[in-house]
Amino acid sequence: MNKSPVIRLDDNDNVVVARVAISAGTAIADENVTTLQDVPLGHKVATRLIKEGEPVLKYNTVIGFASEDLVPGTWLHSHNITFDDFQRDYAFSKDYRPLELVAPDSRRTFLGYVREDGRIGTRNTLGVFVVGNCGATVARKIANHFDDRYLQAWPNVDYVVPYIHELGCGMEMTGEPMDLLRRTLAGYIRNPNVAGALVVALGCERNNIHGFFEQMGLEEGPMLRKIVIQDSGGTRKTIDEGIEIIESMLPAANLVSRQPVSVEHLSVGLQCGGSDGFSGLSANPALGVAMDLLVRQGGTAILSETTEIFGVEHTLTARAATPEVGQKLVDRINWWLEYNAGKDCQINGRVSPGNNAGGLANVLEKSLGGAKKGGNSPLMEVYEYAWPVTKHGLVFMDTPGYDPVSATGQVAGGANMIAFTTGRGSCFGSLPAPTVKLASNTPMYQRMEDDMDLNCGVVIDGDRTLQQMGEAILDKIIAVASGEKSKSEELGVGENEFVPWPLAVLA
Repeated sequence: MNKSPVIRLDDNDNVVVARVAISAGTAIADENVTTLQDVPLGHKVATRLIKEGEPVLKYNTVIGFASEDLVPGTWLHSHNITFDDFQRDYAFSKDYRPLELVAPDSRRTFLGYVREDGRIGTRNTLGVFVVGNCGATVARKIANHFDDRYLQAWPNVDYVVPYIHELGCGMEMTGEPMDLLRRTLAGYIRNPNVAGALVVALGCERNNIHGFFEQMGLEEGPMLRKIVIQDSGGTRKTIDEGIEIIESMLPAANLVSRQPVSVEHLSVGLQCGGSDGFSGLSANPALGVAMDLLVRQGGTAILSETTEIFGVEHTLTARAATPEVGQKLVDRINWWLEYNAGKDCQINGRVSPGNNAGGLANVLEKSLGGAKKGGNSPLMEVYEYAWPVTKHGLVFMDTPGYDPVSATGQVAGGANMIAFTTGRGSCFGSLPAPTVKLASNTPMYQRMEDDMDLNCGVVIDGDRTLQQMGEAILDKIIAVASGEKSKSEELGVGENEFVPWPLAVLA
């Protein structure tokens, strides 16, 4: 089949996207233009005259403004597209339409772990946490004792995971930074994928272990224990005691087995990293289709990365369940604009070098593709970082765009799965919520097949529709939720990707 070298996304667009690398002088018959420069794959070509100052339209949405007169056939990128703020109509709840959900007895199922309190996990793990970095080595040695060989005797326990971070000391003892750290740790301990937890402290951290338990309403019991190195006699003795504590939790954790449950219990954190010009054309919108399908089945999709929806937030506020929900999102955008004022940050226009090389001219274009991960469902709620997600449907959690920090907030909020799109290639993984990675283009998928769970590049190749790809993504998410190992799990990736948001400046 003879395929056009470009992809048109909307009849109103004044650009098309190069499906493949295009040489200068190539005639694009269906657009009636001839390229004037070489156009890398994933980059844009002008299809009509765009006068200086006129908006550049992709998906019929402004992604910037022409810095000069751009004649048809011109390669468009950050060298001739300017980034300028522009007035957006938030149109709070104007497009909100309640969803008609699939009847409960007709919903799809997966094989999940049912907790005594009704929460549903996709993995059955034990965690070894630290309140501050001073307990890191002890926690790692305790957890690493329970390797795959050891756990063969406990077939229903997936992993024993150390959760190490660099915070907890050298910071103010009260206020938002400490609250955020404690909320994140408690959220992981309460995540439905965690059957039991041991919390380790040196003993003199500013994030005091006893104060942490009290503030977060955590109570010690057979499946939640704490241990203080300075009280236990030092490193060696604490490691030995910690191993004994985890050993005591294994029999109870192993009693839980998988059983069929409704997909309404899936809570999927949505991430993208190492994006390219195809991410917003294949992997992201296909994931959006999958999430629309999941939401109609009663499940939850958590869109995040606030700095990477800047410029298209009005597409979310317009379908917010209430004006108050929409305003919450605008408030978080404004917080980020103030937080980043005068800094060389993405929200102020410039994307990372990798994103730029992949065809993204600025944050507006990246945001346009990034927001598509959430599909077209109504926006039901907006949460601050690591707050428990209690609403079903499409929700938003305020996080940075940095993938490990963002996903950590989502898992702390209760996500039991992560779906991660990438165009340049990412080796990300997460625990205890497994990550399904979605490649936006076929060449990268073939190059990094050991890291990618699905190839969404077949949409660009013209071999699958977005609808078909979205259905395949949901099938894969359900399979991994039911126990199939993701590529990142097979590679052992995820332990070091626990990164609570280091909001504070250390003192």
